[in-house]
Amino acid sequence: MRLVLALLVLLLSVTGPVLADPLDRDGLAALILPPYALGEPLGEDGVHALLNSGGAEAGYVFQTEPLAPLPGFSGAPINLLVLLDLDGRFIDVRLIEHNEPIFVSGLGQAPFHKFVEQYQGLSINQPMVVGTPYGHGATGSGVTYLDGVTKATASVRIAHESIMGAALAVAREKMQGIAKGPTGFPDPDHSEPLTWADLVAQGLATHKVVTNARIDAEFAGTIWAEDDPEAQADPDAPYLDLWVVDLGPASIARAALSDAGYDELRGFLSIFPDEEPILVIETARHGLVSPDFVRNTAPDWLQAEQDGLPVALRDSDLLVELASGVPEGVAMILRTDRRLGFDPSRDWVLKVAAVREHGMFQPQIGTVTLDVPHRTAARFFTHPKAPAAPAPPWLTALRDRATDLIALSLMLTGLCAILLLRMNRLAGLRAFPAIRLTVLAAVLGFVGWWGQGQLSIVTVLGVLRTVTEGGSLAFLLYDPFSLIVWAFAILGFVLWGRGLFCGWLCPFGAMQEFAFALGRRMRLPTVEPTALWDERMKLGKYVLLAGLVATVFVAPDEIDTVAEVEPFKTAITTVFLRDWPFVAYAVAILATSLLLFKGYCRYVCPLGAVMALGGLLRGRDWIARRRDCGSPCQLCRVKCAYGAIRPTGGIDYSECFQCLDCVTIHDDPNRCVPLILSAKRAARAPRKDAAE
Repeated sequence: MRLVLALLVLLLSVTGPVLADPLDRDGLAALILPPYALGEPLGEDGVHALLNSGGAEAGYVFQTEPLAPLPGFSGAPINLLVLLDLDGRFIDVRLIEHNEPIFVSGLGQAPFHKFVEQYQGLSINQPMVVGTPYGHGATGSGVTYLDGVTKATASVRIAHESIMGAALAVAREKMQGIAKGPTGFPDPDHSEPLTWADLVAQGLATHKVVTNARIDAEFAGTIWAEDDPEAQADPDAPYLDLWVVDLGPASIARAALSDAGYDELRGFLSIFPDEEPILVIETARHGLVSPDFVRNTAPDWLQAEQDGLPVALRDSDLLVELASGVPEGVAMILRTDRRLGFDPSRDWVLKVAAVREHGMFQPQIGTVTLDVPHRTAARFFTHPKAPAAPAPPWLTALRDRATDLIALSLMLTGLCAILLLRMNRLAGLRAFPAIRLTVLAAVLGFVGWWGQGQLSIVTVLGVLRTVTEGGSLAFLLYDPFSLIVWAFAILGFVLWGRGLFCGWLCPFGAMQEFAFALGRRMRLPTVEPTALWDERMKLGKYVLLAGLVATVFVAPDEIDTVAEVEPFKTAITTVFLRDWPFVAYAVAILATSLLLFKGYCRYVCPLGAVMALGGLLRGRDWIARRRDCGSPCQLCRVKCAYGAIRPTGGIDYSECFQCLDCVTIHDDPNRCVPLILSAKRAARAPRKDAAE
């Protein structure tokens, strides 16, 4: 065993990590479906432009692995393709590559694909969690709940964190400012009497005047310098005399519009409640829009910007009737959607294009942009209460399975307390065999089939790969139920060696023990290798473990394939609902267990090899022995079904499964040979004294 351990350490020290490469440009391009196409790379992080059918930039294309390489349960990241539009909404999310064991050879790929389809149309601005609403009043909280996959919740949570982590990284890098908190909206409860004069005096109506001389100065030195005779004829006259008013707040709208205009606006907002209406009035010669402008479309000479990002403006196609005293001119009510990130309670800029033409035939167009900053007082707006940030995945997992986790913790704590403090009394009970089978039934039913707490070599290999690659072990927190079982198994290393998990907490081990008991009921013969072959065959699990560890470094993509040496996924995780070769393999092991006591655990199980190596941490010899054990008494060794007692009477704790049969014999005055002989000697002593 020490030789095997040394070989494992040597293998770890000389072998480097192997990572699957993300898709190259050609591979990515093949996954982009019309009407979209792959554009040019936008940096060194694997992000590409997404082009629409006209060749214009429509968003971003990226893989999650380079941006958020969160390791899955195999130790390898889940790589997904994400198409994000310019407003931060998911156009498409698709799986590229993963090694999640439950999907690779368990549930199949379809549930995983169905899970990622839920992202289409969702925005990175809205909080999302995997699961169902928790507690009362959770609906309407602003949190979007994604349906998980039964028996694979931990894997899909890792996928979700990979998607969101990569998407937000792109938002921060490419879409600065888009992932902000909730925007302000007009406070429906705020009301104050205002007139147009009040709007002007309080700065609620922004006024911008640009003279002809200013425009001439902007075009000076260009080919368009002499193309506006009207400006040169009257340089002091206004070229632009613009008013900007946000009509979202009802009090401001009443002051700027006639009663009929106000009613028409309210009707419009009742249909489009997320639109913010902006009134623009131009009393000079600019005119706001070109002669080619079409109503209900984006104005060609007007744009808006906030936080350095464009704000989409569109004509509301409303007939504008102004209130008395409002300047008369060309008036329009523009609209912009607050859901796209526009916050009317903060500063924003209206950008007005001043356009000149040079030449008669196919004239050259020259443009100067005039900035008109605007802000409406904050008292007219309210901000929705920001939904609480989604709990971290580990906390969500804890909360979702709180009842199961409490029950599991109490069950395992009670079992450990009894084994630690009352082990001999427990083993001495007449009903101990029935008690043990009852505990194993609870382990199989509750820990295994219900809680999905069957530990696996896949987790060990995933941890090994993550550590050697310098990754995070946070993926372990996604399955707190199994993590608790791991914690007690590791505690068992110190107190008892491998015996606690292999003898009491392994669901498949319990299944084998029940199979052997069934074989005895059926009066089937018992098969047991000779002592020599037993020792040889026990080395098999260490050889398999060494092979699996080597696979992590030599062929990491094959980890899930070679890990099928474990029948746990078939018998426990999927309850035999798999392809027939896997079912046949698991059934064959259980059929063998009818004749050979827990042969898989003793000779094959690589997880058992890990547990045996972990058992080297054991700090005490917890099974009591006598001088007569092994010489001359061999009863415990003969009765030990695991072959864990040496001819000398000593315990081989690396093979002990803590069944307590030897403890029962050791404390039974009617079965323990040294106790029987001692009692006989004690009985003969008085008779001898009397005779003398």
